[in-house]
Amino acid sequence: MTNDRSSITDDDAAVAFSSPSRTVAGDGVARLRALLQRDGCLIMPCCFDALSARLIEQAGFPLTFMSGFGVSAARAGLPDTGLLSVDEMLDQGRSICDAVSIPVIGDGDTGHGNPANVRRTVERYARAGFAGIMIEDQVSPKRCGHTGVKEVVDRAEAVRRIRAAVDARDAGGGPIIVARTDARSALDAVAGPRTAMDEALWRMRAFADLGVDVLFLEAPRDETEMERFCREVPGVKMANMLEEGITPILPPERLAALGYRIAAYPLTLLATAVHAMRHALTELAAGRTPTQRVDFAALRGIVGFEAYDDLLVRYSDDPLGRGD
Repeated sequence: MTNDRSSITDDDAAVAFSSPSRTVAGDGVARLRALLQRDGCLIMPCCFDALSARLIEQAGFPLTFMSGFGVSAARAGLPDTGLLSVDEMLDQGRSICDAVSIPVIGDGDTGHGNPANVRRTVERYARAGFAGIMIEDQVSPKRCGHTGVKEVVDRAEAVRRIRAAVDARDAGGGPIIVARTDARSALDAVAGPRTAMDEALWRMRAFADLGVDVLFLEAPRDETEMERFCREVPGVKMANMLEEGITPILPPERLAALGYRIAAYPLTLLATAVHAMRHALTELAAGRTPTQRVDFAALRGIVGFEAYDDLLVRYSDDPLGRGD
């Protein structure tokens, strides 16, 4: 993917202030579906708040994903172990969806309960402005898939959970459904890698049969497992490119050749932001002003000061709105 937006434009400033997603939320799902029909592998940086989502949009990326790990860290300084409530995730999600016009997929964790809870979670994510939602098969409370997943629900419960999500989507034109399994990690120690992979593939095929939109087999160990997933399971697949994680980091061209349609980068922005903030704090502690930063004018443009002032001018001269 190329980035031809090297500076903040007037259009960027307008986007920054006007919260356009509220005016186009109805077609967000359609735009996301259209993206999934493209050839190649979409690069999808993941966001953790409204500012990171806006930067992703301004950089020219066509979609983003609200990372559960990122939100847990940025909002509460907590690990991604199911500690945040669905209301906290939705509150963060509304801010993100309000800040951008590109489609946003939200981390719905386990769906927060039984199939009835899953349906309500999908419906609430749709009302919050999400174009998609990811539902997984871990036992609650869940945890980040690259930090030692111990248990998934049984096959029947996993299928019920995803069927409820698909039914919620179909009942009212809801968000696309990303179905995730963590069986590869959860069963590895007790059943061995081959059996764990077989079970993960069984679940992916079952979820595909239910009609999900995107399939996500978390934490394959190598390219052979990634290729097997893409070869043996029909449908659109997503890869998780977590630096220093369990799955090998592959270039988008290789992922596309294997059969992946989306490459998610869940923690790239969060990790680089933490690195930059630590460096700045080190500089401040030494009595120096950090030099590796955007300037104040650029920061004003990102958050939309000029668009805000232009909006006030629009209402300053003609209080009756007569236009004469």
